[in-house]
Amino acid sequence: MADIARVTLGLTRPGPSNAPKISFVAKDLDVLEWNGDLVAVGVREKDVEKDEAGHFKNPLLYQLNEALGGLLAEASSEEDFSGKSAQSLVLRVSGLRFKRVGLFGLGQSASSAAAFVGLGEAIAAAAQASRAASLALSLAFSEDLSAESKPGIASAIALGIVNGIFDDNRYKSNPKMTLLQSVDVLGLGFGPNMEKKLKYAEYVSSGVVFGKELVNSPANILTPGQLAGEVLKITHKYHDVLSAKIFNEEEIIEMKMGSYLGVTAAATANPPHFIHLCYKPPGGSVSTKLGLVGKGITFDSGGYNLKTGANSNIETMKNDMGGAAAIFGAAKAIAELKPPGVEIHFVVAACENMISATGMRPSDIVTASNGKTIEVNNTDAEGRLCLADALIYTCNLGVEKIIDLATLTGACITALGPSVAGAFTPNEELAKEVIDAAERSGEKIWRLPMEESYWESMKSGVADMINTGPGQGGAITAALFLKQFVDENVQWMHLDIAGPVWNTKKSVATGFGVSTLVEWVLKNVS
Repeated sequence: MADIARVTLGLTRPGPSNAPKISFVAKDLDVLEWNGDLVAVGVREKDVEKDEAGHFKNPLLYQLNEALGGLLAEASSEEDFSGKSAQSLVLRVSGLRFKRVGLFGLGQSASSAAAFVGLGEAIAAAAQASRAASLALSLAFSEDLSAESKPGIASAIALGIVNGIFDDNRYKSNPKMTLLQSVDVLGLGFGPNMEKKLKYAEYVSSGVVFGKELVNSPANILTPGQLAGEVLKITHKYHDVLSAKIFNEEEIIEMKMGSYLGVTAAATANPPHFIHLCYKPPGGSVSTKLGLVGKGITFDSGGYNLKTGANSNIETMKNDMGGAAAIFGAAKAIAELKPPGVEIHFVVAACENMISATGMRPSDIVTASNGKTIEVNNTDAEGRLCLADALIYTCNLGVEKIIDLATLTGACITALGPSVAGAFTPNEELAKEVIDAAERSGEKIWRLPMEESYWESMKSGVADMINTGPGQGGAITAALFLKQFVDENVQWMHLDIAGPVWNTKKSVATGFGVSTLVEWVLKNVS
């Protein structure tokens, strides 16, 4: 990994991480007795309804409004706050123990984890805007919730708060620190189960932040070698449960990973690094082996099929390692949670896709490590070439199930938009497991068909296959390509995360995939 310490282009060095350090504590305390900066109350539309005298019908809102001399009801009417999703109303108050009170809308109902994660993000934005160091979280409808659901809801909101408050300012010359330090959860109960779920949110959000930092880092900083270096850092920190093997170019050649090498070996000054991170549980007893494979293209120029034009998005191609970031973010969270009975292999064939006189050309034929040959008809479909050898390697580890995550196709964004990942699998059981895990995490995944008849369009006249099919159904043919490199005895799912991995409005990473992967792993614990 000689490229880790070399002088980077532009002499840029990242500053320290601004990962939030927030204490989440559930307390048995009345809202009006809480002392701090901001009281944040989640409300549904029916919670904001008033009687003929203009008083809130909801007990908590009625109590707050009375303490404020009717100001809350008056402001909600003037600003047309009705509790709709994404609406918020924040007031500076006096004469109470807290400085501000805010109402945050959840719409007609609040039943999904995604809604509560979104609530947490909205509360975080208000806390940041008001420079709050302390926050009290409450729900106007907590009495309508079952005791069993409350810890999970609190956890989802906590995850949203950390996601929303995090500002990756490592590359800014005058970074501002996060002020929020404590969140007290009121009215949702307390005890060991609540403490466990809040701690879970802390660990998962830490993994999400790590994933975001990886994706946000530019390609002149996060080379394949530096990505391997970041993995070694978390391995050293959690050496009790994590170990890592990093293979260099000579070792990759020995493993006959020609599909992977075709992308990277001759076209870049930054050499490839094949990364294998392994989690083994404390105690050593293992009944289930899982594989997580991530696409790790630290920059994708498109190669000779160069990304050009206004809509090529070449300027965002540092995010082409979003799959790798997701699995390593999950690894960090899992190392904290230490689930028993499950062994997990995190595998990434990391490299750049660049242009050189000795680089891969359209019509070249490469040979994957299982002997299958691929005619490269498009050098910009490089991620699947790297994933092919990574999937073969992971299957050979004896895993029972594999999920791969990749920013693989623009076609999936066309089909599902920027917020939803596409899921492909021939296995019904695995499909249910992962989709259920996504629903519990608040991330959005939609299963798309693996139409086998489309494979005919992937046949080559001179090799076993080509690496891209016709323009139609590109996300499906990409999944069918990957399927050729998965052992038929291994349950496998491909997640195309090209859309949700990146927030185009803010031009930052989302950390997508980490939460779902952690949920899925925990459901596979014996």
